[in-house]
Amino acid sequence: MKLILATTSPYRIEVFTKSNIPFIAEGSEVDEYTGDRPTDPMALTAYLAQLKAEAVAKNHTEGFVVWFDSVCFFEWKVFEKPKTREEAFMRLQAISEKMIEYHTWIHIIDATTHTTLSDTTKTEMHMRKFTDQEINFYLDNCNEEYKKHAHALSPEKYYSMSFIHKVVGEPYGVIWTPLSRIMEMLQEMWFSLV
Repeated sequence: MKLILATTSPYRIEVFTKSNIPFIAEGSEVDEYTGDRPTDPMALTAYLAQLKAEAVAKNHTEGFVVWFDSVCFFEWKVFEKPKTREEAFMRLQAISEKMIEYHTWIHIIDATTHTTLSDTTKTEMHMRKFTDQEINFYLDNCNEEYKKHAHALSPEKYYSMSFIHKVVGEPYGVIWTPLSRIMEMLQEMWFSLV
């Protein structure tokens, strides 16, 4: 049975590659920043996940198309990816000794039967207290990795890994890939690895 990830994100592809789950990856070419995009974090993730999965599903007559979209937010404010080092620095200062949340909406389409299944996961990332010196050390040595993450830190490499005190919820939720819930949903839709 064919599994199609409706993404070209290297992080999401890496998680599936490391898990040895056979898949193909295909970008959706969907503009995330349309004027009618919802402002509520959960509505936004649902909207983007469905939009991107449907765009890719149109290209296939069989297999399961999976898209999931995550929103990172802190104190009820959505975090977009920081564009500058200064913006990343201020964001990291703000989240020191605090908690940020990831809400991921998963949307799966059976391209043969056109049935769909959607769900959401929540992951909390609790941060330890870190200093301005530590933030600067990370930013000076991360090859602008902060531009790839809404929370401005790299959860799986560089010094910023040490900023994370604990993760509650989906283990891979902090890198936007709720693998365990995706596999449960695929099994509910009769997906088979063999």
